[in-house]
Parts: sequence; C-alpha cells; structure tokens
Amino acid sequence: MLILLDIDGVMVPAKSWTVPEILEDNFAAFNSRATQALQKIISETNAIIVLTTSHKSNHTLSEWQNIFITRGIDVKNIERLPDNKANLSRKEEILNWYKFNISQEHFVIIDDDKSLNELPNFLKQKLVLTSPLIGLTNYLATEAISILEREEEEEQELRKGIQKLVSDNKSFDFINYEENLYTLSNLKR
Repeated sequence: MLILLDIDGVMVPAKSWTVPEILEDNFAAFNSRATQALQKIISETNAIIVLTTSHKSNHTLSEWQNIFITRGIDVKNIERLPDNKANLSRKEEILNWYKFNISQEHFVIIDDDKSLNELPNFLKQKLVLTSPLIGLTNYLATEAISILEREEEEEQELRKGIQKLVSDNKSFDFINYEENLYTLSNLKR
C-alpha cells in the first residue's frame, strides 16, 4: 500500500501569517496532529510513503527518512515521484505516475491541492483533500485507511470471484474422464 504524500498543507499547515519552526535538519517541523494521523495510517496499513511534495528533490531518500523519523514518524521505506523538471501541475504529476504504475498496489493520495478535484473519478476516489490551514487530521487519517482497506477488500472479492469462476468451469473436466487421451509420449513430440 502506498501513500502519495504532500508536505505543505498536509504535514506543515500553510499559515502565511506565521513562520514555520525549522529543525536542525533545515526542514520545517510537522504539525503534531498531522504526525499522529500519518503514523496511524502507517501503523494500521504498513503503507509506504511516496513523496509528491515540491520539496521531494531537495533531499535524498535517506535524508527524507531521517526527516520523518526525527519528527516521530516510523517509516520503513520512502519513495518519491520523479523530479518535476517540466513544471507539471500536481494533477499532471500524479496522472503521469499512475500511467507508469497502473498495476501498482493500492494507494491513497493525501494533498491540499484543490486542482486534484479534477482528477478522473477513479483516481479522485483515492484522494484525501486536506485544508491547507489545518493539515492532516485523525478524521482524514481514518478516511485514508478506509480507502486503502476498501481497495484491499475489493481485490479479495475479485480474487474469490475469479477462483469460483475457474472452479465452477467444466471446460477441462474431460481430462478427468479421458485419462488415456494424452500420454507422456504425446507431450514430447
């Protein structure tokens, strides 16, 4: 499971009238409520973070992992979208990522960018839109978990349906009744 995660407006509320606290690693402190909410999602789903933030290329993946750990978020693995050299919108970046990861495991998008409301419906259903002034909350974390769990349940139902379809299919029953139809020597030719 993946969390496509923005930082500004999600982990660091965007309050223009205040300067965010900068920690020793030269990155802004995360909101404590957002930290607890993200940790809840990770703990309950074992999801991997995929950074979508505009800051994603400012640090190595190892530095990002330390940034999260320093802020109290137990992350095992962090990935990121490719560098945005073409200055694509967040919507375009996510659409490009999806195009090349179409068979990717379950994911949720957590972002404050309202342009993501213009994503196609099948992707918009995976969107948890935060208020940029508030960031990620426990309520939104529960919503993100529900999206990830719903996808898992839907996939399990699909697997069960396919297994039932295959097991109920009588197309190959003749093999059970026509044992001598094919011998080992027929297969070697």
